[in-house]
Amino acid sequence: MKSKLLTSLFALASGAIAVLAFSPFGYWPLVIPSLLGLYALLDKASPKQAAWRGFGYAMGLFLPGQWWIHVSMTEFGGIPLPAAFVLLAGLCAYLSLYPTLACWLFARFFSGRHWSRWLLAFPVLWLGADWLRGWVMTGYPWLWFGYTQIDGPLKGFAPILGVQGITLALLLCTSALWLVWQSRKPAWLLVPVALVGTAHGLMQLNWVTRGEPVKVALVQGNIAQSLKWDPEALIPTVRTYQDLSRENQDADIIVWPESAIPAIEKEMGTYLESLDKAMKVNDTGLLAGIIHYDLQQQRFYNTVLGMGVQDLDGKESYHYEHKNRYYKYHLLPIGEFVPFEDLLRPIAPFFNLPMSSFSRGDEVQPNLIAKGLKFAAAICYEIIFPDEVRRNVQPDTDFLLTVSNDAWFGTSIGPWQHMEIARMRALELARPLLRDTNTGITIVTEIDGSIIAQIPQFEAGVLRTEVRPAHGQTPYLRFGSWPMYGIAALLLGLGLALRPRAHPWARQL
Repeated sequence: MKSKLLTSLFALASGAIAVLAFSPFGYWPLVIPSLLGLYALLDKASPKQAAWRGFGYAMGLFLPGQWWIHVSMTEFGGIPLPAAFVLLAGLCAYLSLYPTLACWLFARFFSGRHWSRWLLAFPVLWLGADWLRGWVMTGYPWLWFGYTQIDGPLKGFAPILGVQGITLALLLCTSALWLVWQSRKPAWLLVPVALVGTAHGLMQLNWVTRGEPVKVALVQGNIAQSLKWDPEALIPTVRTYQDLSRENQDADIIVWPESAIPAIEKEMGTYLESLDKAMKVNDTGLLAGIIHYDLQQQRFYNTVLGMGVQDLDGKESYHYEHKNRYYKYHLLPIGEFVPFEDLLRPIAPFFNLPMSSFSRGDEVQPNLIAKGLKFAAAICYEIIFPDEVRRNVQPDTDFLLTVSNDAWFGTSIGPWQHMEIARMRALELARPLLRDTNTGITIVTEIDGSIIAQIPQFEAGVLRTEVRPAHGQTPYLRFGSWPMYGIAALLLGLGLALRPRAHPWARQL
């Protein structure tokens, strides 16, 4: 019993170490000892033991790594902290089922000590679990290990294979280190050396052409979440964004964050027309978040509008339901729609959060236009879905744009993890990223995901900088995740073929 308890604690601790590899901590090398701890747990384990230890490892990762979610439950959802902990533990247990399945399959079908077990089978099974977690029940691809490497030496694989290409490289490096420990053969170190060298070489490749610098101004209103949907706060909120923007009218592009105008578009028609004209007078394009209500279909949409100078000839002007807009496609469960709402809404105020009855826009939509430049938009949560963002980027798209309101999660680590994920989209698609949020973290990145400029959280202000647009296609933009699937299928096939029980001669390799 004592041994089982110590093993369980070790599994939890191994998973928890990996949280420190993500933002805001950024100790990216720690993901390797974290995974090595999992490898030690799985070595010689039966399928049942592997499943339980994998579950413990995943809970160690998800509980502290997702603890920030409770802020929206307790501060804005009216749920007591103990009840929030139970709900969050249930969510983490669900997320942990996917790594648990990977570990069970690994022990069930890839027993023995052959090198292919670690170098071929385990990385693919872990990737498969990640893929399922990012797809089933609308998906939740948070805390993929590849994100830890946005500032690490393996980041060069992202423009080729996406973030999961980095995850695969990271798992291969860890497996090779484990094989060095098991076999006492330093030759396995050639695997991480080759992968790091390849990633470095890939970062030297130029996938895009660059345009002239564009002056951008990202407005961070810092509106308290408790006031966000208060009708009496509407005028002060809009005035805050107007005043901050007025001081930056020399910018080419001004951006306001998600639902910066906390009202229904139809009700703000006269104001929006005046705002459009004011921006035109100053030769400025504006991208701003608002709520659209479709009168015919009786549906709400989380929206970004393009106003001010839109097309270069200046003929396009704002009018209600004009085409220069983006409707959010991938909605946040509970926050923007409630599954089984007839059952859940009566349970607690948490299931009746403001604006939790949105409809989703089309999966692929035209780019937003501001001052003749094209912006591929993603609103808040949907930036975490790489293939969905990719489908809205064209070879002539100039920038990635993501607007958000992370005030729901206060001073927690959640907004930092969210920002790290957004940076990866810039690296995958080789596009500068403009990320504007209500309370932070507001940033502008280069095409490699590195941060050009940033302003502090929880302060009203404007991020001013210049950034050059980019045109072209990375392999990931052109082909998506299909090459990654092909590599994973090949590795898994080799792993199955080289299993010692299937081929006794393979034990000697």
